[in-house]
Amino acid sequence: MSFFIRFVLLFGATILASMLLTYLFRSAARRFRWTDRPSEAKVHSKETPTMGGVAIFLAYWGAFFIGVPDNVRPGFAPIIFLSSMIILVTGIIDDYYDLKPWQKMIGILTAANILYFYSGIKIDSLTLSYFGTIEFREAGYLVMMLWIVVITNAVNLMDGLDGLATGTSIISLSTMGLVSYFFTSHMGVSAVVMIFLLVASLLGFLPFNFYPASIFLGDTGSLFVGFMIAVLSLFGLKHATFVSLLIPVAILGVPLTDTIAAVLRRTLHKRSISAKDKSHLHHRLLRLGFTHRQTVLVIYALAIIFSLTAILFPISSFWGTVVLGAGLIYGVVLFIASFNLLDSDRSRLRRTLYRLLREKDDKKK
Repeated sequence: MSFFIRFVLLFGATILASMLLTYLFRSAARRFRWTDRPSEAKVHSKETPTMGGVAIFLAYWGAFFIGVPDNVRPGFAPIIFLSSMIILVTGIIDDYYDLKPWQKMIGILTAANILYFYSGIKIDSLTLSYFGTIEFREAGYLVMMLWIVVITNAVNLMDGLDGLATGTSIISLSTMGLVSYFFTSHMGVSAVVMIFLLVASLLGFLPFNFYPASIFLGDTGSLFVGFMIAVLSLFGLKHATFVSLLIPVAILGVPLTDTIAAVLRRTLHKRSISAKDKSHLHHRLLRLGFTHRQTVLVIYALAIIFSLTAILFPISSFWGTVVLGAGLIYGVVLFIASFNLLDSDRSRLRRTLYRLLREKDDKKK
């Protein structure tokens, strides 16, 4: 039997295992009251089981260690496992005790440091066409820490509606896996296998998590998934190029844009960067009149658009990449301005869009 057929069977088995583990964990969560209770800061209206990330973690690593042959596993897989377990425990404690942001950051940075010093996953240099190579040296440590912290928190912030973080992560990971397999020569089979096993684990969880959700990811799940996306996106970036660096950034365009907007918004309004608010993309769409389900589907569509853009990078020429990069930046700026993610009443684009909408309504009347 070929490896491809065996992997397809493993992929299907992982989905089923994830569904079974989610079902069992949901029952346990209800029994032991591991639940998320409604509040003014939250969208859901009933007490719901949480910490669903435990089921995803067990399905993912169970499938990896049981189903993936030794010759396909990367040698540092146990280090990734240990780091992800630290993230999982951090999320469990946060879901149970509601940790402060700096306390969560300790868990994320501990896991990231273990990964940096013991796995060999690093960003040592960046090569830019026509400009040469930038050697990061000691700064490579800070670049990697920032990368992991930003992406982990970006996925965590996306977990505001049923199925939102789960679905967008599936889209991002699937694109990452396809680009790695078809277009990236320095990404080994082990990276592709690990990416798609995480996709399978999330696919098994999604039916329970999509609106109306019967179980939440919790910080347990969103931190674990975000951390794994950050780690898997680092495979092959030891000696990064402009294109190889842009691809994961484009793939993760929706959560990264929302996170950047949140940081800018809170800074402009002189609030703490870690302060929670209701000005994220999904909150804006809900206030525009979209239903819960419609909001999630709209953001899925935006994630697919970013992912399709990412697929174009490896098949473009240098100047094509420059144009795509400029278009991506413009799209992000337009994205932030259109939905007023900076929460500014003085947004010229916002006023223009509202004026156009009002004119259309007047014509209909």
